[in-house]
Amino acid sequence: MNDFLGSPDSKRIRRLAFTLVELLVVIAITGILIAMLLPAVQSVRESARRIKCANNLRQMVLAMHNFESAHKKFPPAHKSILYRPGWSWGTYILPFLEQGNLYASGNIDSTLFGGGAAAALPNGYSQTRLSHFRCPSDLGPELNHIRLNHAMSNYRAVSGYDPSGIFVPDKDLGGILFHNSKIHFGDIPDGTSNTLVLGECKFDEQVNKRAAIWAGMSGIRNGSIWISDVMWHIDDLSAMINGTAPQAFSSNHPGGALFSFADGSTRLVPNGRQIVSLKFLAGRNDGQIVSIEF
Repeated sequence: MNDFLGSPDSKRIRRLAFTLVELLVVIAITGILIAMLLPAVQSVRESARRIKCANNLRQMVLAMHNFESAHKKFPPAHKSILYRPGWSWGTYILPFLEQGNLYASGNIDSTLFGGGAAAALPNGYSQTRLSHFRCPSDLGPELNHIRLNHAMSNYRAVSGYDPSGIFVPDKDLGGILFHNSKIHFGDIPDGTSNTLVLGECKFDEQVNKRAAIWAGMSGIRNGSIWISDVMWHIDDLSAMINGTAPQAFSSNHPGGALFSFADGSTRLVPNGRQIVSLKFLAGRNDGQIVSIEF
């Protein structure tokens, strides 16, 4: 036995054991470092996604500025007769998002969204995937199957404040974008930096969040008109950012959801904030200038 302990084979075994111990120590230290660094890496990635999302919102508002310059009015949230489906603000700003060819291919001026059916079924045009309308933090599918499989959007127009929650065709809710709206810069006495235009809406079936679609408002289904395809108002029923209401403005960004103002600026509105407190920001001419502290 003593001869074996002093033999070359014994020394090799001890060296191998020491090497294995050292390797296990290195693996353990590496695992600890990865565990420490992973949250930081995830934070950096989310920060980049949030910047991209904010830039999407800014570019869409700037596209609306260019639309207003060309047409002397902002695009409507959607344009239609009464409760029928209609093309949305997302479609109307396509030429100003470097998507002029796509806009032209839809024959928007002479074609009804979804062919004019009560429920607008999708086609290749309305199923076009456009990164402009997608928040990179959102994990929803490319086609929104809750909204008849039109292409997904994570951005919805803020149409104003309406405590009734009942859609009335052509009703001016005080916002900039609403049904058949024709608002221009002169109609925003509260100021563009004090008036909301767009807000985020995520897709998450587990918490009943349905996001939106970019191409148009899809019409009536099961007795409801799906205006939340393209717009929603500030109301008491959708009372919290990331709240339980299906139409509540929401996102996967930690801490809240991004909104854009009519001047192109964006802000993250914190989770849990009562949306009703934003009703003056949703209005363009209520005479209330809100101190923005978020």
